[in-house]
Order: sequence, then structure tokens, then C-alpha cells
Amino acid sequence: MAYLIKGAHAVDPQVGLDAVRDVLIEDGKIAQVAETIDAPDAEVVDGEGRYLVPGLVDMHVHFRDPGFEHKETIATGSRAAVHGGFTDVATMPNTDPVTDTGAEVRYQIDTAQRVGLVHVRPMGALTRDEKGESLAEIGDMVMEGAAAFSDDGHGVQSAGMMKTCMAYVSQFDRVVCAHCEVESLSGNGVVNSGRTATRLGMFGWPPFAEELEIYRDIELSRSTHCDLHICHISTKKGLDLVRAAKAEGLPVTCEVTPHHLFLCEDDITDAYNTNLKMNPPLRSAADAAAMREGLLDGTIDCVVTDHAPHAAHEKDCEWEIAYFGCVGLETSLPLMLANMVLPGRMSWGRMVEVMAINPRRLLRLKPVRIEAGSAADLTLIDPERVVHVTPDYLEGKSKNSAFLGLTLKGCACDVFVDGKRTLVDGKVAS
Repeated sequence: MAYLIKGAHAVDPQVGLDAVRDVLIEDGKIAQVAETIDAPDAEVVDGEGRYLVPGLVDMHVHFRDPGFEHKETIATGSRAAVHGGFTDVATMPNTDPVTDTGAEVRYQIDTAQRVGLVHVRPMGALTRDEKGESLAEIGDMVMEGAAAFSDDGHGVQSAGMMKTCMAYVSQFDRVVCAHCEVESLSGNGVVNSGRTATRLGMFGWPPFAEELEIYRDIELSRSTHCDLHICHISTKKGLDLVRAAKAEGLPVTCEVTPHHLFLCEDDITDAYNTNLKMNPPLRSAADAAAMREGLLDGTIDCVVTDHAPHAAHEKDCEWEIAYFGCVGLETSLPLMLANMVLPGRMSWGRMVEVMAINPRRLLRLKPVRIEAGSAADLTLIDPERVVHVTPDYLEGKSKNSAFLGLTLKGCACDVFVDGKRTLVDGKVAS
């Protein structure tokens, strides 16, 4: 089916576009971009007052499939992703079995294609079973379509093993995504070390448990010439290490989550809301402010959700034994709009860079541009639409959002994936 998006404010820094345009979609591609297009056979999509951008990409999600389908599946995760405005997601490998061979990569890609809502780009594990002891089947996974490699969920503890992983991955033009945590230092920590840990009487997780491994992995990137991407960065000192590496010209990038941008340890009260228990933990208000500044000055390359679904019984328990993480696919864009873009702190173009352009580049995906001939992977955003973050709003299987109860302004209203309209006026297509 052909679609004609009429009168949307199209934003794409890749082609210098920031203006109201009509966009014609035919046969899965953008057929034409012009001030006015006449296409009588196309279905018209009203874009007036809305923003059209290249399809959003989240390069850090957990869909739990296979092995933990009680939390999320590729089908339910895809619904959450498209509802949040995403056309592409990169799934982390801590499934059961771990995604450490080509067969597991192919399973995810084939399943996502049958669901038909978003592109799923699996990440492969760096080591077998994510145990940090021996290399996973890197080449096999690349052949089946692995977009990047990570042992996310815990860092590779051995520096020698991590060096071997990075040297090997560098041969395949893929990025290593590093979960930076020295486990002998984070220990039994469940909140950031500092005032909150003292106030609540809980074990602290020191920032240097993250920062030390960031430093180590940057040095390994220097040694191996492997592209290194720091996952869910959370501390100012860690960000300064990345900033210095970039200034030196090393192939180092990083990402940040909305919860590390817009929440901090002070939000954890004696209500013990376990949806605020994160890995890495919510840091200080000063760290969160540094994350926002790093996003604006270009040090941080991507906004990701670390979408981490958990069943109700895995969160409705004592803080110490509750699982880490929160869902985030459906609140990421509204939070960015409400806190950064609509107040004028961040331009629409910069938002497109960190939520669409840069993640595609890091995942080695073909660029999507708002120009004729490009794949029609597009997100249409209504900046006036109000979002009430309730369990009923969330399309995924799990409801453990850190932002439940908030009212936000601005969200995706329509999504096109390979020219197929998978989100229609805010509703996931059947």
C-alpha cells in the first residue's frame, strides 16, 4: 500500500532537512519528498503539527525470548517497541539458552519477521554462556546477522579474556558493547553508595566499580583497535573518561538511559519502590546532571532504554532480592520530549541523532534518510499528545516502569517499517 504523509515537519540532519514536507511511501521505500505531492491512489496520513523523523532505534533492550517468556516475548516486546515509536531494537543476549551461536541469532530474526512489527537486531554474547571463560561463536553469529556483541548483565571480569574478545570482534567490523562493572567491588550493592544507602540501611554499589572497568576497556580498545561502546553509563567520572578517549581519537562511544538522565538516588524513598532498583544503580543528582550535559555536548552518542521486563512477583518483594531494571520502550520518547526537546534544551535534530542516526551507525545498519530511495522506516511524532503512564498504557507483558503515574506530553502516533504502517494513530496494528 502507498501512503502520503501530508504536511509533517520533517527533521533529518543527515540531509539537512528541517522543514514542512509531504512524503510519499511506495513499495517499502520513500518515493518522493517535496513541498507538495499529489498521489490520488495513496492513503493520506495527516502530518500537520507533527514531526517526521527517521525511525527510532533502541540499541539496548531485553526481550527475554527464548527462556523467560513469562517476562516478555519477541511478540510482546515488539508491540512495546512500536508503541514507543521504534522501528529497530537490538536485543541483548542474556536469554536461555544464551545467544552465543548463530542458531539463537537466527531464531530471533525469524521470529521477529513473523511478528512483523519492528526490525529485531540481535546482539551476540562475547563469551560462551556469558561466563567470561571462552569465546562465543562470533563468526557464526555475524553470518546469521548479529549486529554487535556484549555480555550485558555483567562485565567480562578477566581483562585478558576481554582483550581476546575485542581483538577477535574487531576482525568482523562490529562493536563490543561493554557492561562495565567490577563485581568484586559492586559486591552485594543494591543502591548507589552514599547518602541513600546510609539512609535506607542497604548495601552500597560504589561508582568506581563502574569507572574502573570503563578505564580498563578504553585501554583495551587502544590496544586492540576494537570499537568500544560503553553501555548505560551512569557516573560523571566515567563520562569524563569517555570524553577524554574521544578527544584522543579512540573508537569509543557510550549510551545513557532515561532513568539515569531523569532520576537519581534521591528518588528512592522509604516506600522502597523496586521499579527504581537498577543496574547500574541510580546515581547522585550531580551524576544525572552530568549525563544530561554529556548528551547535549555530544559526549553521549545514544539514548537507550535497557528495557528490562520482569514479572510482578519478581518486583513485588523485598528490595534486596528484587530483580534489577525497568521497562522503558514506551516512555523513552515521551520523556525525551517532555524533559529535553519541548522545553528547548535539545533540538529536534540532536534528538534524531541520539535516537535514530547514531544507533544505526553503531549497529552497522544501513542509514535511513528522509529522501527518495531510502527505506521507509519512519516515526511520526505528535508533540501535543498527552501520555498517562499507567499499566494499561504499556503494551509489553511486564509493567515494571520506573515512571508509572507520570503524565507526559508528546509521543509517537504513527510508525512505518519497510513501508508498512505498524502504529496507526497511537494504536499497534493488528
